[in-house]
Amino acid sequence: MTEYLFISDLHLSADRADTVRLFLHFLEGRAFRADHLYILGDLFDAWVGDDDRRPPIPDVKRALRQLSRGGTRLWLMHGNRDFLIGETFCRESGVELLTDPTLIDLYGTPTLLMHGDLLCTDDQAYLTFRREIRHPAFVQRFLAQPIQQRIALAKAYRVRSGEANSLKSEAIMDVNQQAVERYLIEHQAERLIHGHTHRAADHPFSLAERAVSRHVLAQWQGKRAEIISVTPKGLRREAVN
Repeated sequence: MTEYLFISDLHLSADRADTVRLFLHFLEGRAFRADHLYILGDLFDAWVGDDDRRPPIPDVKRALRQLSRGGTRLWLMHGNRDFLIGETFCRESGVELLTDPTLIDLYGTPTLLMHGDLLCTDDQAYLTFRREIRHPAFVQRFLAQPIQQRIALAKAYRVRSGEANSLKSEAIMDVNQQAVERYLIEHQAERLIHGHTHRAADHPFSLAERAVSRHVLAQWQGKRAEIISVTPKGLRREAVN
């Protein structure tokens, strides 16, 4: 029986040793039983370029490559923290890069995959900032800087982002239901799987007289994690330990 696994928001870094160990254990064990593993953004807490070799990046790439060589197909979508992941990382780790959003067929159910930040349309300040930092000219200027300078800039951004988010309401940082419905209609999808908000839950609802659903992936924290598994028997959540 084929199986698709979905994860997001691991925010891997040297400061999150427990999460890194848990992820490597997952790649070496549970993930080997799956046919596909989809990572829907924010695999890393920050990404300053494919030339970054700081821990835990080499170990993560090595484990991903081993899983890929074992027969599990790996898919990666950019998140808001690691949107600079490029072709070199993908080649070295054996993953295939996805556009956001991507529509796939899961056993006859058209399923839309997203990181999730595009759904947070009430946070216009963030969406404006997102467009600015992803502009090709900005990306080119950033990647042209020495790596230590890029690391410092990324650290400063995380501090500013945390300060800005602390001033926002919980509601403004969650998804907008109208945006969810718009994406589902545009892509003719019956199911949406995404991360970003860290508000793991399953949301069934009706859209144009059809039963549809939205499934939010959990953030990986320390020794606690959760995945979504989809097989011909349906969708279910599973703890990772």
